[in-house]
Amino acid sequence: MSIHPLPPPKAPTGLGRLPVARWFLLIGALAGGAFAAGVVVILALLAQIVALNPRDDVAAQLGRLHAALIVVFAVLFGCGIGLAVILRYAVLKPIEQLSAQVRAVAAGDFDHALHVDRPAELAELSSHVDSMRRRIVLAWRAASDQADELRRSNGELEQFAYVASHDLQEPLRKVASFTQMLEQRYGPQLDERAKQYIHYAVDGAKRMQLLINDLLDFSRVGRATGERGVVDSGAALETALENLSATITDAEATVTSGELPEVVGNRLQLTQLFQNLIENALKFRSDEAPVVRVEARRDNGFWEFSCSDNGIGVESKYAERIFLIFQRLHPRDVYPGTGIGLALCRKIVEYHGGQLWLDGDAEGPGATFRWTLPAAGDDDD
Repeated sequence: MSIHPLPPPKAPTGLGRLPVARWFLLIGALAGGAFAAGVVVILALLAQIVALNPRDDVAAQLGRLHAALIVVFAVLFGCGIGLAVILRYAVLKPIEQLSAQVRAVAAGDFDHALHVDRPAELAELSSHVDSMRRRIVLAWRAASDQADELRRSNGELEQFAYVASHDLQEPLRKVASFTQMLEQRYGPQLDERAKQYIHYAVDGAKRMQLLINDLLDFSRVGRATGERGVVDSGAALETALENLSATITDAEATVTSGELPEVVGNRLQLTQLFQNLIENALKFRSDEAPVVRVEARRDNGFWEFSCSDNGIGVESKYAERIFLIFQRLHPRDVYPGTGIGLALCRKIVEYHGGQLWLDGDAEGPGATFRWTLPAAGDDDD
């Protein structure tokens, strides 16, 4: 199995730039030079002492000292050679093998096993690292399989929602239209209770049609057909206000905005985002005429938008619940709707790589929603 390689390691700094093998060579060269210099100095001193013609007993002692030094030097030299061999084959070579294996794994071959036989410390380390590699690979494979299954399931659910919504539209239209025709044709023969039942049936069919349309919009967010590009958020807001012009006029509302920037996104979905948030502000209004304000400010590589109103507001304890699909805080006969609007807004924002939340610290009455969208290019810096 080969997957995307890991990022390159950070370059070593300071004394760490020198590989451990070169450190051993450097220290070995210094030790060898010091050893050779010591041998030469001691032999020179012995030669000078011999040249002084010492007594016989002193000369004999010097001879034995000379032989002992030769033996000691030979033993030290042999130990140095043995230590060099041990370091080469018991430390440096296993480190090279482990490094090569780790580089192979880092390059993307996550099935490459990690194992060295010696020394005991490196063998234990390689065993632990290989155990972690195996667990990570198993977890990655399980996550990959789950992601594939989730993508397949989501695709099937989206297709089902799309087909089912279209197939359900026609029966609902027939229910509503024929029920209304029944009332028109046989109205004089129906009592008030029968007319009330007809009203319930028509209202239920219309609410089901609205729910299906909202579900269809919710399933469309994030589809492959929703290409993103540079979008003038001010123009998207203007389109949303045009779509809501009748509602704004009926509510005698005032909607204002600051200077809005260009962002990276989908024009239709951003228009829908503005439209849903402003429509919510008009729906959940107080006794005063609705006043809605849309603004934006730069936040690093994103633009942070806000939509504030003077409506009834939202209690902080419901700050997350309002973004759940089909969640309603008010009865349907008081505030109509399907409970999908804010969930759809959050899905649109998250599809664009941003976040949407209720600002619980905003001043004044009403509610303030904030969301982030990626900035377009560097011209806004």
